[in-house]
Amino acid sequence: MAVKRTARKGAYPSYWRLDRHYSNIEFRFTYDLPQEESIRIAAEGIFALYLDGKDNYRNNQSLITLPAGKHEISISLFNDTEVPALFIAGDHICTSSSWEVRSYQNDWVNAGSWTFNSASQPPSQFRLALTPQEPIRSELRDGFPLLDFGKETFGYLRFHGLSGLGKLCISYGESIAEALSPDECVLIDELDVTDMIAGAEEGSYTLKNAKAFRYVWIQADAEVHWQTVSMLYEYVPVTYRSSFQCSDPKINEIYEMSLYTLHLNTREFFLDGIKRDRWVWSGDAYQAFLMNYYSFFDLDVTRRTLVALRGKDPLTMHINTILDYSLYWFISLYDYYMYTGDLDFIRVNYNRAVSLMDFCLKQRNEEGLIVGRPQDWVFVDWADFSNEGAVSTEQILLSRGLEAMSQFAGLLGDDEASASYGKLAEEIIAATLHLFWDKDKGGLLHHRVDGENLPELTKHANMFAMSYDYLSAEQRDSVIRNVMLNPQVPQIRTPYMRFHELAVLCESGQHEYVRNEMLSYWGGMIDLGATTFWEEYDPTQTGDTHYGMYGMPYGKSLCHAWGASPIYLLGKYFLGVKPCEPGYAAFIVEPHLGGLEWLKGAVPIADGEVEVDMNEHRIRVRSTSGQGRLRYRTKGQPHEAVIPADGEWMEIRL
Repeated sequence: MAVKRTARKGAYPSYWRLDRHYSNIEFRFTYDLPQEESIRIAAEGIFALYLDGKDNYRNNQSLITLPAGKHEISISLFNDTEVPALFIAGDHICTSSSWEVRSYQNDWVNAGSWTFNSASQPPSQFRLALTPQEPIRSELRDGFPLLDFGKETFGYLRFHGLSGLGKLCISYGESIAEALSPDECVLIDELDVTDMIAGAEEGSYTLKNAKAFRYVWIQADAEVHWQTVSMLYEYVPVTYRSSFQCSDPKINEIYEMSLYTLHLNTREFFLDGIKRDRWVWSGDAYQAFLMNYYSFFDLDVTRRTLVALRGKDPLTMHINTILDYSLYWFISLYDYYMYTGDLDFIRVNYNRAVSLMDFCLKQRNEEGLIVGRPQDWVFVDWADFSNEGAVSTEQILLSRGLEAMSQFAGLLGDDEASASYGKLAEEIIAATLHLFWDKDKGGLLHHRVDGENLPELTKHANMFAMSYDYLSAEQRDSVIRNVMLNPQVPQIRTPYMRFHELAVLCESGQHEYVRNEMLSYWGGMIDLGATTFWEEYDPTQTGDTHYGMYGMPYGKSLCHAWGASPIYLLGKYFLGVKPCEPGYAAFIVEPHLGGLEWLKGAVPIADGEVEVDMNEHRIRVRSTSGQGRLRYRTKGQPHEAVIPADGEWMEIRL
């Protein structure tokens, strides 16, 4: 995935270390059979089978008879091209996740097992799903056809009935302006028709590389002709498990467009954007995971992304070369456990979490604060501020990561490590509040250089400190008034940090403000013709300047995963469904209208769902699993089944 990105006519591989699969691995399994059994073996790679440690079968046999009794099978398997994979089918002995595997330099772990259920389905042949799509309209621009596929999409362009001699130039665009700019568009193909005809199947030629686009402009030599052009839309066939509707049609449109935006970026891994980057970034994935828990609840892509981001030991740089992106990985792992209760996945990844945390903790200065390395990048956000020295946001993220490590260690029985991580988290939180809090400004300052605070006040550290409950009630109130709702504090421009900003405001009861912000910000993109949500939106821009970023006139991604955050905001803070215990064993439903007349929807919880239906007079909740509580505010007399909570809050057990 990290080498599929292209820009213009060339490849654009990622600029961080890429870890491949282990090439040489060993599987093992212990069986106890009353009588001998024949098994069929298929493998991706070359293998030798050992029975009870003896090299009994070394000739890659596909049919082997195993003796009765209790024995251990071990299979050494090598594949330097594809992921080594093993498939065994017998009456009693079959490959599954109960087998164990190691790479000869790691401990034994349970083997990975997924949907490859026959010898004819090797993992190396895995492909995403495809479905044909037709353009909704075509018009001539400068004598050449401009095709509109109706909305942002991703896939392979197809030419039907292609003939003639000459060349084709295909410029792709997320906007009309980009498609009509072959000298400036991000994605372009220049093809020889002779080669295309030679590679055609049943009169149709499908381009080899999938691309993101809504519009394509096809310039062709005079002798080149074709009958029609279509595309194959490529996607992961996820199930849309959530829903949301309310009294405001624009909010409904925002929600549906957010789902489509996230789906387009849900692929082999969660990508940041489907046009320009097509890379797996930890900060982007952190948000995509949370949106996924409130929409598709597809845990396969979540697990794949977490594993791919972390990579192998030893570490030499931060994930994606970014300090904060290493810290997000711990928090993402914590969120995964909270929403799924899957301790086995934590156990498998725990040692890599330990070594990543060790790597991070070595980068603290004399005040005990984590700082960036010259080889890496302190990002935080696309904003006009310096990240020199110790940045307060990084301290908050590190503290949260240490809290996650403390919980993981405790769950896995390492009480000493759990106490150590927990103590260090408390120390860093205390140091951060002591060193960065500015009483006059009413919030945490942005950074500290050579032991001195600089006067810059930003929203970022403050909203993370609120999200992770590191502030007192008095400090929270101060941050809301003096930072989050203060127009003098630099405003956040990217959906990336709008995600956290609006979540914090919801947690502070500002639901109506958040609803208006969604209408203004995401609704503003829709008003400009967006069919998916963008990497960044600045309402002060006009015309084609909206499409520019990174010094390129069309560098901005118009389909970016972090733009889909209304899924999370509406599911967690308006429908109000939140896990209280891992895997939704216990959960709370705390719905808010936020100025709407009514709302209703569903949120997936593990294998079940919670449905919420609310208007100004009543609330209806239905859950299919777990122990839930409905929490709401009232000034009336509670029903006898209602449990008084805090102040005006009441709770009902579901």
